[in-house]
Amino acid sequence: MTVEANYERWAGMPRSVSQVTEYEECPYKGWLKRAEKVEPRPAAWSTHGTSFHTAAEEFEKSGREMAVDDVVRVFQDEYCDGINRDMGKLNDIARWMRANKGTAADDLEERYEAGSRQTREYVEYVQENAPVLWHPKKHKRDGVWQVADGTPAVELYFMAEFGGVKVRGFIDQVLLNVDMSRRVRDLKTGSTKSKFQLWVYGLAVNQLYPEEAPVTNGDWYLAKTGKVSRPVKLADADPDEITERIVRMDQGVKAGDFPPQPGFGCRFCDVSYACAFSRR
Repeated sequence: MTVEANYERWAGMPRSVSQVTEYEECPYKGWLKRAEKVEPRPAAWSTHGTSFHTAAEEFEKSGREMAVDDVVRVFQDEYCDGINRDMGKLNDIARWMRANKGTAADDLEERYEAGSRQTREYVEYVQENAPVLWHPKKHKRDGVWQVADGTPAVELYFMAEFGGVKVRGFIDQVLLNVDMSRRVRDLKTGSTKSKFQLWVYGLAVNQLYPEEAPVTNGDWYLAKTGKVSRPVKLADADPDEITERIVRMDQGVKAGDFPPQPGFGCRFCDVSYACAFSRR
């Protein structure tokens, strides 16, 4: 597809939390990725995160019956497969992105070991604390009520509207609080946390499941520590401000407004190598 065709397709697509925050950080980054289709440089931290999520999801969807060694093996298999795929895209590991000191090769090995340990600790956390997953009953999708299939709210897909803009995504988990209200949870292997993300998730679930107890808060499971963060209150969210941010991003994309914003963030941009404005 041509750059123009890629752009038109992107302009007509639903938005996501990551698209909004990416546009706010640097609109030109989105243009390079989605219109010019610049291949992002691989990063072991990305494969680390997705592999941990896959292992946690399989454990939860097994009814928490998978043995811990089997869950760890899921992480390890996913991680190795993901790293091998990325090596097929860029075989020179020295050119991969990394956040830690040392070589990129060291980073690959360290994340394999860290992710294996974090996966084991996640299973142990769940077994010890027994957080209660919410099971959706029915929801509204594209204006039509649909009965849920009874599976727990793990990697819960949503498509909601904010100011007429469709926003979609997957929520790692939705849990029940002690008072039977609901809580959205994001699993984090890194250190970056976004209240905006939790607020969008909470507002979306409340919009799509209005007949059930409301989402009142959200939190992060922090794989680095094996603990849960303090809760983020949904009452602290400003729905108008959140909607304004989403609409502003959507309008910017549709208007073809992609000004570069070079700065410190270029160091962590996975397409900076193809950017004429990057501060390397």
